[in-house]
Amino acid sequence: MIMSGVDEAGRGPVIGPLVVAGVSLDEKDLPKLVDLGVKDSKLLSAQKRETLAKQIKELALNCHVVFLSPAEIDHVVETGKRLHRLNRFEAQAMAKVITILKPDVVYVDASDVSAERFGEHIAENLDFSLKIVSEHKADLTYPIVSAASIIAKVERDMVISSLQKKHGDIGCGYPSDSKTIKFLGDWIRKFGSYPDFVRKSWKTSKRVKRESDSRQKKLQ
Repeated sequence: MIMSGVDEAGRGPVIGPLVVAGVSLDEKDLPKLVDLGVKDSKLLSAQKRETLAKQIKELALNCHVVFLSPAEIDHVVETGKRLHRLNRFEAQAMAKVITILKPDVVYVDASDVSAERFGEHIAENLDFSLKIVSEHKADLTYPIVSAASIIAKVERDMVISSLQKKHGDIGCGYPSDSKTIKFLGDWIRKFGSYPDFVRKSWKTSKRVKRESDSRQKKLQ
């Protein structure tokens, strides 16, 4: 039996893509993930995640990753209720991953407050039937989902690292990071509008731009 796990990385940041990753294994190989030390990506160091990501890819029958760009996220957020539309958008992305993997059973980390509804939204976007186990904190419960969370996190970190090399210290991309806020403020003051790797629909980016515009008016 082919088992898959699907998870995301980068739902909350103001910078960079939302990454959805899926991993498929033969059911008999699932214990090998535990032997590797696979667990929720947030509980691992960056170096450990990178090492595990390579080992997971070697062990897996298949891996697939989907990147949701800031522009795509902005479009979804600005055309409806933010969380509701973003949940549906993420479910669609997970369905794309599952379609490539075509497992017999898939375990997903639910973003919606209703894990059952999130699973239903995924099923609506599939043209084949399978068992979908949709749960909150599935990345803590199921090693196959932990494996997917590691792949997703490593892939997103690679994007952020590339942006760092090109644009300097942008921080981790989350609104709570003062380096990220400083980068946004410096950029908007210098160029007047955000680059394509910033989520313009986020409250943080809107606030920074509003404060910058206000300062400019005072100086005039």
